[in-house]
Order: sequence, then structure tokens, then C-alpha cells
Amino acid sequence: MESRDKSPCESNVAETARLKASADAELTGADSEASVGVNSTSESGSPLDTRAQVLPGGKVDLERIARAVREILLAVGENPDRDGLRDTPMRVARMYAELFGGLYQDPRCHLDKYFVEKYDEIVLVKGISFESMCEHHLLPFHGQAHVAYIPNGKIVGLSKLARVLELLAHRPQVQERLTEQLADLLMQELEPKGVAVIMEATHTCMTIRGIRKPTSVCTTSAMRGVFKSNLSTRTELMSLIYGSK
Repeated sequence: MESRDKSPCESNVAETARLKASADAELTGADSEASVGVNSTSESGSPLDTRAQVLPGGKVDLERIARAVREILLAVGENPDRDGLRDTPMRVARMYAELFGGLYQDPRCHLDKYFVEKYDEIVLVKGISFESMCEHHLLPFHGQAHVAYIPNGKIVGLSKLARVLELLAHRPQVQERLTEQLADLLMQELEPKGVAVIMEATHTCMTIRGIRKPTSVCTTSAMRGVFKSNLSTRTELMSLIYGSK
């Protein structure tokens, strides 16, 4: 097995872990921290599709978010200075820095390292859990993704598929776009014979507000290459995911 490594993105992985740890930590001196920096591009320098851009600047303005949250608390009639809410604005700001951290990281960096293999059958990773934020109401949606590709000489570590999904999900999203972004990015970077992405998610904007249908699940799919053009290949994939039912 021959390995090809263009430029892994350990710094982005470390930064994501730092943001998560920071979000869970006690807010010590939080008011003096103005922003959280995040690497904005991969070393490969390859441009992203316009629907999966890396934002310039590489930082989340925590103070600005905290001020906005304080205004929301005032607008609903709460007292943001009482004990239970005093640290809430900065706490929410740190949460958004984590949930939207994918805006400042290039998901392609996780596909820079690949291995040359002759394997040319379906590679499928089922049940990858994910969480994202619906851009319409800024409420979470979460579920699982099934990601498959048929290599054309290149394979990647299985965890890389989950890492790419995580970065694409950690930004304001809609499930339909997230599904297509993941499929298109894998097609562009791995140049496989085909890619398939199926996502199943529960949207809290539909379960806790509005119509309030807690059992509803949204399913989206994106088929590329032979998964779209060849019915038998697509049927084999569905059997691998859902069984022969």
C-alpha cells in the first residue's frame, strides 16, 4: 500500500479540540477574551466550492456575540445580571465558536493523505453521527450519515470521512446542502468512480416549535458517478445500508 500525503491538517484538529475544551471549561476571565482564532485554510491552497467556503479572518468575535445574547435576554424580559444568567452571554458565545468552527477550516485538508490501492468495490461507512445548526432558525438538527465511494486508485482513512462531515456540519446549514457538499467534495478530491451520501436527521425547528412533530425524520441523498448512473450499483448500496427489505 503506497501512501501519499500532501498536507495533513493537525493544526485544525488541535484547534477544534481546543475550542471544545474551552466551551466546556469554567468561564475564568471570560470577559477579557475578545476572540477565538482558527486556521482559515489548508496548506494545499486548493479553493473550496462556493457553497463550502472557508471564511477569511479566522476568528469568532466572542464579545460581539455576548453583547447580542445579552440584548436577547433583555428583549424577552429577563435580567441578564442575575446569578443564573450573568455568565450566560459569554457561555453562549463560546458555544457558537464551537458549533460554527467549521466556517474557518478547510475540510479538504482531511483528504490530503491517501493510499494507492487497486480496490474498486464499494467502501461504506454507515451510521456516522453528526450535529449541525439549521440556518433558518439557528436550532440544531442531528442524525446519522451513510457515506460510500468506489475508489479509482485512491482510498483514505475511514475516520477522514467523518472529519470532513464534521467540518461541513459545523456551520449554518440546511440538510440538503450539507448532503450535496459532502458528496461533491469527495468526488472532487478522491476522483472515485462514484460517491453516495445518505443523511437522516431530526430537526428541532420542527420538533420543539412550530408544527411540533417529534417523530419526524428528514432523509436526503446525493448520488454521484456510478451510484447515479448504474441502478444495480445503487441497489447494492441500499442493500448494504438497509438490508434486503
